[in-house]
Amino acid sequence: MSRKLYVVSGPSGAGISDIAAAVFAKRDDVSAVTPVTARKMRAGEVNGVGFYFYDLDGWKSLKEAGGLLECTEFAGNDYGTSRALVEEKLAAGQHVLLTLEVERAAQVKRNMPEAVCVYVEPSPDVLRSRYEAIARSPFETAVRLQTAERQRALSGFCDARIRSDDLDVAAQALDRLIR
Repeated sequence: MSRKLYVVSGPSGAGISDIAAAVFAKRDDVSAVTPVTARKMRAGEVNGVGFYFYDLDGWKSLKEAGGLLECTEFAGNDYGTSRALVEEKLAAGQHVLLTLEVERAAQVKRNMPEAVCVYVEPSPDVLRSRYEAIARSPFETAVRLQTAERQRALSGFCDARIRSDDLDVAAQALDRLIR
């Protein structure tokens, strides 16, 4: 049976981390992949636990060789997903499940078209309620809603959509999708 790469994305507040965690807990044929970074290791960090660390020259070589399925810069540091690490898991008989922001998920789809991309989001009312529960101001809620709308507009590349008003139901839907 061939294994697949599944990429789950959605706006903040969609519950993608909780949904993925439920799938990982239920299935032993689904794995995550440790991300890679070019940032410096912090005290107490171990290479391969949390991240695989590269120096800037190694990162540049990895990127130029097509070794990253996706990458982004955040706060002056580079982060990404190693193509080789994903392919190793797939070759070992595991499905791979990544949770990524929509722009990063789109990069994966461009670089590995056979990946199954899933966009997860709650209904507009539930999303607004979730944002209002965590926001410090109506302005922050509005900004979060605008960001979610922009991400939804970019999600046309996704192969499937899951409603996440109920995270347990959403996790069951993702579990059924993985085959």
